[in-house]
Amino acid sequence: MIYTVTLNPSLDYIVRTKRFSAGEINRTESEAIYPGGKGVNVSIVLKNLGISSKILGFCAGFSGKEICRMLEQYGCDCDFVSAKTGFSRINIKIKADVESELNGRGPTLSELETAQFFSKLDGLQSGDILVLAGSIPTALPADIYEQILKRLSKKGVQFVIDTSGESLMRTLDYQPFLIKPNHHELGALFDTTISSQEEALFHAKKLQKCGARNVLVSLAGMGAVLLDETGAVYQSEAPKGAVVNSVGAGDSMVAGFLAGYLKTRQYETAFYTGIAVGSATAFTEWLAKKNEIMTLLNKLKPNNSYI
Repeated sequence: MIYTVTLNPSLDYIVRTKRFSAGEINRTESEAIYPGGKGVNVSIVLKNLGISSKILGFCAGFSGKEICRMLEQYGCDCDFVSAKTGFSRINIKIKADVESELNGRGPTLSELETAQFFSKLDGLQSGDILVLAGSIPTALPADIYEQILKRLSKKGVQFVIDTSGESLMRTLDYQPFLIKPNHHELGALFDTTISSQEEALFHAKKLQKCGARNVLVSLAGMGAVLLDETGAVYQSEAPKGAVVNSVGAGDSMVAGFLAGYLKTRQYETAFYTGIAVGSATAFTEWLAKKNEIMTLLNKLKPNNSYI
């Protein structure tokens, strides 16, 4: 079973207008509302590929109820802890001549609610996959990912980590199955700028020496590289297409990698499936559907073992 953790899920209110002027009344040309959060995105894309998962985390208030309702509509299984104080984030994303965002804080969490969350994690068993993705809200300790890994490390759970900075580095002692920094996040870890696949691979090897089993690095227009646990290296250019929305592309890549690996147990297939899924999301308004993914995957890697 795959479990995804979204500690601070959101309702993303996306509006488009030709021009946004601060301090004035602005009119939208289009608008949409989606459930948001990195783990949430992974679960939705997995479901689009026919793979079930369970979403863990916290929700609160009317916005939390709406997040759960929308996720159920997408066929996702939610098992959030319901917080009593505050409400789940509503993030406003303004697509205009200059893009702007205003993100909410999320609920206040009590010790009891945090304990309830850990109790749900205790139900994981050997062979389960746990995806930890996204930033850590201020209502929780900065080392909560490390606490989770320490708690489950002897249960045979495989960990997938998609976070950045110190939160990522703290997880490496627990030999995560997969980590997926983008090139900006990878560069920040080593106080440098990543401008090529070769540079990404050089620093990916450092992360592998620190404990990561598989290191997948997304490089936007420069493609992606994978250093797998056997030492094999896979590299690919980015598929050609018009980028419509980059939000969720990295999360989609994680979902695609997992889908490809679970179906074939081949890292090469997992790598190319991840690229196809991430790019398909970038080329659409929101998260990619299966037909969009398969069309792109067939162009990227004809006759691959996933299709």
